[in-house]
Amino acid sequence: MITVFSLLLSIVFLVLAVIHFNWFFGGQFGFEASLPTKENGERVLNPKKIDSAIVGLALLSFCCFYFYKSAVTALYLPNWIMQYTGWIISILFFIRAIGDFKYVGFFKKVKQTTFGEMDTAYFAPLCLVISIVGILIETLN
Repeated sequence: MITVFSLLLSIVFLVLAVIHFNWFFGGQFGFEASLPTKENGERVLNPKKIDSAIVGLALLSFCCFYFYKSAVTALYLPNWIMQYTGWIISILFFIRAIGDFKYVGFFKKVKQTTFGEMDTAYFAPLCLVISIVGILIETLN
């Protein structure tokens, strides 16, 4: 079960990393819908290309962590990384799912924007699922 869940999260993080690297290299797929805006359409965040690369690298490292956690490969990370990183990733995505209580997450106030609707339908639930699956992996381990 741990192997299946770990591979599932690895694939999810790989897809998310590829999307962020696409933005770094100039792609526009989903870029506008992925940024929170105020009711008047003004962006709350204005990330630079390097920000997309940094997030892409973080997501790729999460992908690698869960791939190693799946035990499909014989490569192992140090024990302290294997012991704590899964909990840290799960907590980060749980916090993201809860949100900032204004523009992001399940408890946001600004919901009638493109991002708000996408966040309610896809982004926040995905973050919650990532968190729950990550917690399951850590507790079953």
